[in-house]
Order: sequence, then structure tokens, then C-alpha cells
Amino acid sequence: MGKITGFMDYQREEAKERNPLRRIGDWKEYDAPFSDEVLQTQGARCMDCGTPFCQMGEEINGATTGCPIYNLIPEWNDLVYRGRWKEALERLLKTNNFPEFTGRVCPAPCEGSCTVAISDPAVNIKSIERTIIDKGFENGWITARIPKKRTGKSVAIVGSGPAGLASADQLNQAGHTVAVYERGEHAGGLLTYGIPNMKLEKEVVERRIRLLEQEGIDFVTNTEVGRDISAEELKGQHDSVILCTGAQKQRDLNMEGRNANGIHFAMDYLTTSTKSLLNSKLEEGEFIDAEGKNVIVIGGGDTGADCIATALRQGCNSVTQFGKHPKLPLARTERNAWPEYPHVFTMEYALKEATAKFEEDPRHYSIQTKRFVSDENGKLKELHTIEMEKVRDGDGNLVLQEIPGTEKVWPAQLVLIAIGFEGPEPEVLNQFGVNTSRNKIEAKYGDFTTNAENVFAAGDARRGQSLIVWAINEGREVARKVDDYLMGSTVLPSYLEV
Repeated sequence: MGKITGFMDYQREEAKERNPLRRIGDWKEYDAPFSDEVLQTQGARCMDCGTPFCQMGEEINGATTGCPIYNLIPEWNDLVYRGRWKEALERLLKTNNFPEFTGRVCPAPCEGSCTVAISDPAVNIKSIERTIIDKGFENGWITARIPKKRTGKSVAIVGSGPAGLASADQLNQAGHTVAVYERGEHAGGLLTYGIPNMKLEKEVVERRIRLLEQEGIDFVTNTEVGRDISAEELKGQHDSVILCTGAQKQRDLNMEGRNANGIHFAMDYLTTSTKSLLNSKLEEGEFIDAEGKNVIVIGGGDTGADCIATALRQGCNSVTQFGKHPKLPLARTERNAWPEYPHVFTMEYALKEATAKFEEDPRHYSIQTKRFVSDENGKLKELHTIEMEKVRDGDGNLVLQEIPGTEKVWPAQLVLIAIGFEGPEPEVLNQFGVNTSRNKIEAKYGDFTTNAENVFAAGDARRGQSLIVWAINEGREVARKVDDYLMGSTVLPSYLEV
């Protein structure tokens, strides 16, 4: 590394953010870029460690550790420190098709396993990554790569999320003709509809889609397999099909009062808001509106936080978030040692905004919803909860148990359920006749073949709900498998050989 003692000489600087009270008045990205000089200093903090755990890409105790797309992080950190931004971009693009997405919405497991993070704050990897790719677009270094020749083979990809886009990009560069089928009006899948503008402005997604179109990929939008085109038609028009439909079947709460008017799935809430914002800047009013309402978000993850941020911008009267687990510790515990992903207390952008607006953290921990109550017109008016605690059962296992006397009634006119996803929606899978197991498509990682002839699967539909970096990993790997299937050999690189 260029600055051997950089990790001792410089402190981590957190990403700059716009004022929370000001930014809830618009839908623009909440953070502000660093200067080149600051990021060069941040790059200098990268150690010359013998084993860069930041790029290991493993799962430990059910959580991702390091980077699943094996970004060459120490290499481009050093190049940024030296001011060699274009070379840093070249290294970044060797492993990552879409750094402008991961640099904004990935939870950065690479930073959790950074060697500096053993005793000090990690290197600011995510901010450096984002700046490298943004500088590439700004300076015109990112241009359309038109394949010099075509193979005569055609591939259909169902779903245009990160897994679908990554496989399309790789296969197109291998010379195949690629068509991506998307049931929405805009390509991008959850990148477009499931992640709000504040984290990922849609012009960033559209810019990449336009580039992929220039390179020869055909995006067929407003087209749902099984309604607008059948699986047999798709297989008849293409030599191979890849299912990248995601895991969009949302988990529900089956309890008393669930049918009250005012209870919605989180993803439905986020999707209608984004669609309306894209189509009419919200003027059409065709979205679930939190204005003037007491909003409760059930679920403590990122999707729940995005609901909080959206409700604030819509002008909610109050917003509260329920989580079933206790409050996380401020520092790692012995059971959560480095290099595992750090399960520690943090303040996401939406929580900072809610705290600034209402002068208190919106989160409530170890709480369980018991029932919903509606008025005489069927409209939600309140929900009832009870607090929980972890105790050991007769077998010594930790279980959640209700605490008598902690019942509470919460006024609410809008409840958003954000407790995760069960797996892929079954309609498309049934069309192709692919086997499923535990709500996932049966297709072994590294092979990606399903029981249906010429049909492959990748991403959350195969893996289950996961991170964007795993989606890109699987999109690239399934592309290599399909290329080999079509041609008898492949020219595409593989993470499995790293």
C-alpha cells in the first residue's frame, strides 16, 4: 500500500448527509459526496493486511461476511489514495457490473470484516466505491461496449432486478442476443420499485438501463409471463431461459383484525409511492398515502426503515417502528466477533430523520402485535401489543415469552407490514414447471439448472431473500453456466475460481 501507516495516521470520516429536517421535504438522495481529497485520505487507511477479509464473501452464522462479488478492495483503495481514479475504476469493474447500485444500497459487509475494524472504525469502502463509479460516468469513462460478434444464440431472462441485469450484461458481452422480460413499466425490478429515491435515485438506474440497451440488450417491459406471454412461447423464441424473478412473496400477519382498511404490505406501499413519483411526481394520487396519519411499521429491517422515510415525506402525523428483538448492543459481543457482520446498534438515515422530526427514536423493541381494531366503517383505528422477553425453555433454548401487564393500545390509521419475504411468487414458476423446495427454486448453486429443460434460475428466487451483492454474484455465475451450456465452453470469468 502507498501509505503503510495510513490506518494509524487518519481517522474514519463518515459519509456526509444532508440535514434530516430539510431532506424530508424532497425525494432526492439523502447523502452528499466526499471531496476527492477526503476520499484519498480514506483510501490511505486501507492496511497492507496479509489476508483481505473484506473480499472473502462467506456466510458465518447465517450472515454475510466480506464481499460476495470479491471486489478487489485493497487494490482500488490504493489507487484512489494515489489519485489514479480511472485505474481504480478498471479494477472495480472487473468484479462488479453495477457499483453505482452497490455503492448506494449494499449494507457493506465488507466494512464489517475490514481488518482495521478489529480495533478501530473500518475503512470507508462503500463511499469510495460509489465515488469511483460516479466519477467514471461524470468523466465519460463509462461508454457502451458493443460486442464485436454475435453467437446466434438467444437467451430470455425473466426479471430485471440485479441478478437479471448482471446475467444479461455478462451474456450480452459473450455475444448472445439477450431479452429481459419485466412485468413493470420500468426495468430495474426492486432497484426501481422497491428502493425509494432517497437511497437510490431512479435516474441512476435508468442511466444503466440505457447503457445496457445501447450495448444490445432488449428490455421487454409491461410483459408478465403467464399473462402477456406464455412460458412455452418464451422457450420457443429463445435457446435458454433464466428465472430471476426475486423473492417477492411477502410474509403476512394472520391475526384478529387483519382485514381492517389501512393495513398494507411494506413493498406495496413503497412500490405505489415510487410508481406515482415516476409517473406524475405524486400528482395523480395513486399511492398509499400517510399524510396526517399515525403510522406504525411492523418489522425492524431496511424495508421498514424505507417505509419510515417515505411516510415522513408524505407528511405523517407520527411514525413508530416495532421490532420483536431486543435493542442491539453498542459494540460487538463475544458471540459476534470480527470478522462476522457486526450486529450492533446503528441509526439508519430514516431513523435519523424521524428522530429529528419527532425528537425521539421511532423504534420500540421486544414488542409483539396482538390484534388490529377497526371502527364501524372498517377503517383501522388502533392496534394492541404486548412486550416480550427472551427466556430459556425446558430444553435450554432461548424463546420469546410475553410479559403480563405490558399490554398497550396504539392509535394507528396506517400499518405497514415489513417482516420479510417467503420466497418467489409461484405463478411464473408454475408456468415453467420448475421444482421448488422451502419456497425456493430447486437449482444448485454453481450449476443453476432447474428440472425444466433449458431453464436456469438465479438470485433471490433460487437463494431466498438476500443482499444485492449475492444477486450480482449469482447473475454472473448463471451467465457463465448458460454460456457454457449454449457453446460447449465459456469465455466468462467466474467467482468460483477466485
